[in-house]
Amino acid sequence: MAIQHFLTLLDLPADELRQLVLRAIDLKTLQRQGKIYEPLKNKVLGMLFEKSSTRTRVSFEAGMAQFGGSAIFLSPQDTQLGRGEPIEDTARVLSRMVDCLMVRTFSHSMLERFAAYSRVPVINALTDSYHPCQLLADIQTYFEHRGDIQGRTVAWIGDGNNMCQSYINAACQFDFQLRIATPVGYEPDSIILQAAGERAQIMTDPREATKGADLVVTDVWTSMGQEKEKLRRLQDFADYQINSKLMALAQEDALFMHCLPAHRDEEVTAEVIDGSQSVVWDEAENRLYAQKALLEKLLVGGPQ
Repeated sequence: MAIQHFLTLLDLPADELRQLVLRAIDLKTLQRQGKIYEPLKNKVLGMLFEKSSTRTRVSFEAGMAQFGGSAIFLSPQDTQLGRGEPIEDTARVLSRMVDCLMVRTFSHSMLERFAAYSRVPVINALTDSYHPCQLLADIQTYFEHRGDIQGRTVAWIGDGNNMCQSYINAACQFDFQLRIATPVGYEPDSIILQAAGERAQIMTDPREATKGADLVVTDVWTSMGQEKEKLRRLQDFADYQINSKLMALAQEDALFMHCLPAHRDEEVTAEVIDGSQSVVWDEAENRLYAQKALLEKLLVGGPQ
């Protein structure tokens, strides 16, 4: 039986992704009711981090603990990766000792190489190309607040980065319209965009993208590893800030999301991110439950 990895949202059929979101909502209810549910008792998750993290590390560790399992944090400084051991060898060794591996790294091709040599499921906890676990949490959050996202309009304002590219995948898998407003030179990968067909539309005017949208999403203008570009990016994205004036163009009940960490008064004003339309704290919390649903599916096939 082939190993099921989760490297992008396209690795699972659309109906299974939808079931994952609904399962995440159920798991959240169970946890809040104080019910003990430990389908991953004695299972071990290996967590390999090349990029720093707050939400990713805590949500995966907490999720495994709540499921009765455990998690091991690994960084290049703590392993032979930092001394030049090949990715392939690390994957071969770790996958003989743990039940699942999550990797948070820079290069998506590195993640694909890692998965190719792993005996156990590999989860993409972020690469420079995609951030699928965050999208599961985002979609769960929309479902909780507004119902099914199918047929809705989502506005992505800002850099055509890994989050944007996962939103493109999500538009296809969850059947919504995505408008991407980004400056020239910051567009998402053309192949990823073309594969979405009519589901994703690119433009340069954030007002055009936001008009009538049901959900408005952004991310930092300068991601990890781009610090030397910060001054130029601040200039290039100056007209792409999410503020009250821009949000007023969206639907009256539109939601605002941001994967965090946020830089207030850069990509979003404090008034918006801390305002009534913002669901960023629910969105952050839902990383825990979306990933629990994913772990349950990959390790034991679903609810037990």
